[in-house]
Amino acid sequence: MLKSGLVRHIGAQNRHLTRPDVEKIVDAMLGEIIAGMVRGDRVELRGFGVFSIRHHAPRIGRNPRSGATVTVDNKFVPHFKPGREMRRRLNRPEG
Repeated sequence: MLKSGLVRHIGAQNRHLTRPDVEKIVDAMLGEIIAGMVRGDRVELRGFGVFSIRHHAPRIGRNPRSGATVTVDNKFVPHFKPGREMRRRLNRPEG
């Protein structure tokens, strides 16, 4: 699902909100999640999951095409761990 689809779906469930209002709400939520992660915070949405960052130390890598060694800088990567409710709903038995 794209962000535009999410906005459309939320708007359909909340007819009292205009599309620009729903877009602002979705943008604000995503912006706060990103801002929290930039600060190094763990962002937990109960029933949905936890957003956090993981640090990858610098290392020596290898270019797969040429085989040459390359230095890979340290970096932070986003990590998402789904919540118990999400896992339960995703793994619900068919029937």
